[in-house]
Amino acid sequence: MSGLKLVIGNKNYSSWSMRPWLAMRASAIEFEEIRIPLYQSESRSKILKYSPAAKVPVLIDAGTPVWESLAILEYLAERFAEKKLWPADPGQRARARSVCTEMHAGFPALRANLCMNLRRTFATHSTAPEVLADLARVQGIWSECLAKSGGPFLFGAFGNADAMYAPVVTRFLTYSVAANEISRRYMLAVRALPAVEEWYQAAVRETEVLPQFER
Repeated sequence: MSGLKLVIGNKNYSSWSMRPWLAMRASAIEFEEIRIPLYQSESRSKILKYSPAAKVPVLIDAGTPVWESLAILEYLAERFAEKKLWPADPGQRARARSVCTEMHAGFPALRANLCMNLRRTFATHSTAPEVLADLARVQGIWSECLAKSGGPFLFGAFGNADAMYAPVVTRFLTYSVAANEISRRYMLAVRALPAVEEWYQAAVRETEVLPQFER
């Protein structure tokens, strides 16, 4: 065991928790998982034991906390350089960081209207213009990256960019989004990852129900 601890929330709902967990599991980085169900009376106090931001995920490495998903992915890429979580080519690495940051900071309509929920499947989703614009932009990113890398993942091999977009893949699946052919192939590749299947199976076994995400 590497001594790393990763504090996460509910696997069914916490998209931000999924990102570093998936990067670590898919890259065979050993860690101890600490799961704290969210939106419970003691959730904040429990998380504060690990993070001053009182949010998940949090990576603990020898007592040092690293919080925010993208910061954790950057830390992992440095700490485990041999795992090649960023592309080796400088240009591709810059693009990967750009699309990851765009995911981290953007897509508010997608987040608000297509909540992460791995136990549900909906036949329709919001067609508000801002939602459709976010869905189109996501597919544009996937298409551009895959055209340059050749796939099957955004930059060839699985890496940080795929970890950042994996929860979006789950949203596309949950809400039956009509995706283009390139996006569908990418979504199938992500969904077929053993680490993603492991996360899904754990989500199904959870018993917490958060009504705000059941829509």
